[in-house]
Amino acid sequence: MTYNANTRIFHIDPINPDSEAITLAGDVIRKGGLVAFPTETVYGLGANALDSEALNRIYLAKARPSSDPIIAHIFDDEQLNALAIDIPEMAYRLSGFFWPGALTLVLKRAPDVPDNIATGLDTIAIRMPSHPIARALIQSAGVPIAAPSANTFTRPSATTANHVLEDLDGRVDIILDGGATTIGLESTVVDLTQGESIVLRPGGITMEHLREIVPDIQLSPRYLKMDNQQASSSPGQMVKHYSPNAEIMLFTGETDAVIAHMQKIAFGLKEAGKRVGVLGADEDYRYFADDTDVKTLGSRDELDAISHSLFAGMRMLDGLQVDVILVRDFGRKGLGAALWDRLLRAAEGKVIAVE
Repeated sequence: MTYNANTRIFHIDPINPDSEAITLAGDVIRKGGLVAFPTETVYGLGANALDSEALNRIYLAKARPSSDPIIAHIFDDEQLNALAIDIPEMAYRLSGFFWPGALTLVLKRAPDVPDNIATGLDTIAIRMPSHPIARALIQSAGVPIAAPSANTFTRPSATTANHVLEDLDGRVDIILDGGATTIGLESTVVDLTQGESIVLRPGGITMEHLREIVPDIQLSPRYLKMDNQQASSSPGQMVKHYSPNAEIMLFTGETDAVIAHMQKIAFGLKEAGKRVGVLGADEDYRYFADDTDVKTLGSRDELDAISHSLFAGMRMLDGLQVDVILVRDFGRKGLGAALWDRLLRAAEGKVIAVE
């Protein structure tokens, strides 16, 4: 069972969103339909956050388990106050620095907000996006928009409208094509319901930036098994997530040793008849033979470029029908923490540590 729709695509100027298409999409949201739209992080699959039936359509379209919550996207503080109660001072402090932007706050859910946005828990994940199309759509709809990433469950997140179409053609009413997203990784999720500030998912706002505001904030992601039925207060907690069709082999260790080991593994896989892909930094390209499909993501020192290209790179190699994708650790500082989180989940928690 899924949600079926006649998918329509509208190309939108990301700087000055077209009012006619936005108005149409806002109307679809109000009537309970689904609209895929760009944010600064990834594309979202949006529905009316105050309509439980519309929320169920998201789960159906994505084939998403009901234990994985959905982030509500808001336009202003008025919508924040409609969705959450007992909002702590820290929420206003963080939102004052990082909203609109790639920060999601987990707060206490208002009692009249449907519980299936939050897997039945009394919490709700909320963020205020900065992308002009996202903001125009929320304003036009006149309601908060619940929106997980616009892809089928466990697939790499969509960072272009074509990625959305690959996964959700016939499952979403409208796709607003505003070009590629800028960050390319999902938002950072901070839980403020436990009496302290806890990062449940690293993302577009780095730990270093958060610690400038909250010095004692802690990183505590969870890695839940696919058969886990326990409700979570944050999306992106499954150990298998953001995964291409190809097997991901994730390597960590000192760079030169890792590259040498990846070369050895790639050679062995090709000898066994496997088609091998490599996701790497620009500097890694020269280390792999011509019969290996290599997708470079950016310079090893430019983690913003690597983050922007990660999911698109996975999807490109999937399109080449590689059997295995080899990828290395890009460090844990700055956006490296979010990259590591996504790669670890894409590899289903399996890491090859190179001495």
